[in-house]
Amino acid sequence: MSARQSDSQNVTIPRIAERIAEAGGRALIVGGSVRDELLGRPFRDRDVEVLGLTIEALADLLAEFGRPHQVGRSFANLRLAGLDVDFSVAESPELDFSGAARRRDLTVNSMATDPLSGEALDPYGGREDLAARRLRATDPQRFGEDPLRGLRSGRMAAELEMEPDPELVALCAAQDLSAVAPERIFDEFCKGLLSARRPSGLFHFLEKTGLLRHFPELDALRGVPQDPRWHPEGDVWIHTLMVVDEAARLREEVEDDLALMFGALCHDLGKPERTREEKGRTLAHGHENQGVDVARRFLESIRAPVKLVRKVSGLVRHHLAPALYPRNAAGARGYRRLARNLEEAGLSIELLTELARADQLGRTTEEALTRQFPEGERFLEAARALGVSKQATPDAVLGRHLLARGLQPGPGFSQILERCRNDQDETGETDPERILERIL
Repeated sequence: MSARQSDSQNVTIPRIAERIAEAGGRALIVGGSVRDELLGRPFRDRDVEVLGLTIEALADLLAEFGRPHQVGRSFANLRLAGLDVDFSVAESPELDFSGAARRRDLTVNSMATDPLSGEALDPYGGREDLAARRLRATDPQRFGEDPLRGLRSGRMAAELEMEPDPELVALCAAQDLSAVAPERIFDEFCKGLLSARRPSGLFHFLEKTGLLRHFPELDALRGVPQDPRWHPEGDVWIHTLMVVDEAARLREEVEDDLALMFGALCHDLGKPERTREEKGRTLAHGHENQGVDVARRFLESIRAPVKLVRKVSGLVRHHLAPALYPRNAAGARGYRRLARNLEEAGLSIELLTELARADQLGRTTEEALTRQFPEGERFLEAARALGVSKQATPDAVLGRHLLARGLQPGPGFSQILERCRNDQDETGETDPERILERIL
C-alpha cells in the first residue's frame, strides 16, 4: 500500500478544509445537514461549499485526497470515493457566504458551519425560522431559477412539518412544473412519500398553490363524492390523503415501501370515471380496474421505473381483495390464483394486505376510528394457512413433464400448462403426475 493510499483512508472534512484554506479558499458545511443537526434529525451525508476557488481548482485540490468525480444536476458537485460529502463552489470566487447563499431555496437551507473554527453562519435568519417552524424563501428574486422548488417546498413542508409563509406560497404558485424534467419530479414525490411522517402535507400544499393542476390524475379526485356509509370522511381526495398517511405508518424501510406509498396514492384513481349515483347511493363499480390505466398514465408521466409501475398497477387492481375475499367466502383456489397474479407483478399478499389496511383505516368509520380491520386479518390468516401469503405456490407441472409424456412443443403446450395450473389452484395438488393424469 502506497503512502497516498494509506493517507486517503483517513480523509476528513477538516483535513480537506485545511488544505482549501492553504490554497486561499474557505470550506463551509452547508445545507440540509446543518439544518437537520439543529433539529436533532438524522442525516446521511454532508454538503461542503467552497468559497474563493473555481471548480477546476477544487477538483485539482481534491485529487490530492483521491479521485474526484462530478455529480448533481443543479450545480457542479464533486465527490470523493468513500466520503459521503458533496463539494461545490460558489457562483463566483469573489462571493462571501452571504452572497453565495442567495442561490439557495429556503432560509433553513441557507445556514453554514465552518469545520475549522466552528463558526455558525446564518445570513438570512434560518435559525429563527426553524424555531418558528416557518419556511421562507432565501431570495424571492432568485427563487424561480429552478421551478422544481415549487414542489420541493411542499415536500419539505411535509417532511419538516413546517408552515410556508404567504410569500413562499405565492412564489411556489407561480412556478411552472412543466418546465421541470419528470425524473426530478418523481424524485421529489419519492422523498415526500418515504420521509414525511404525514405525506399528505405535500399534496395539501400542491392543492393550496394550484400546482396540483400539473397532475390531472390526482386533481380529478377532488370533489368526487363517496357513499357516506363507507366514507363519512368526505370525497375521494380527502380519503386518498388519509390513506397515504396511514400507509406511512406502515412503512418498514424495505424495498416495497415505495410501491406501498404510490399504491396508497393511486388506489382510487379510477373513481372519477366510474362514480355514479344510483337509487340514492353513490357507487363506483369497477373503479379498481379503471384505476390501473389511470395510475399507469400518472406514473409514466413522472417517469416512474417500469418495475414500480407494474407493482402499483397490481396493487390498484386488487386493492379490494383483502376486504372482499372474506366477505364472499372465497375458496382456496381464489387465494392461490390471487397470489399467482400478484407474484407476476412482483407483489405478495402480505403487501396487498398492508395497502388494504391503510385503505380501511384512512376513513372515519367506526371500525377505522378504533383501528380495526377484521376482514384483513381473516384474509391474511387464510393466505398463510395455504402457504401463499409471501409468494405463490410454484407450478407443479412444467414443460419437461409434458415432454416426458411424449408431447411435442407447440401452441397446445401453454394451454395444457394453464389447465394444469388451474387444477393445482383448485385442488392444492402438487404432484405433477397426478395433475397430468386428470388433465390428459
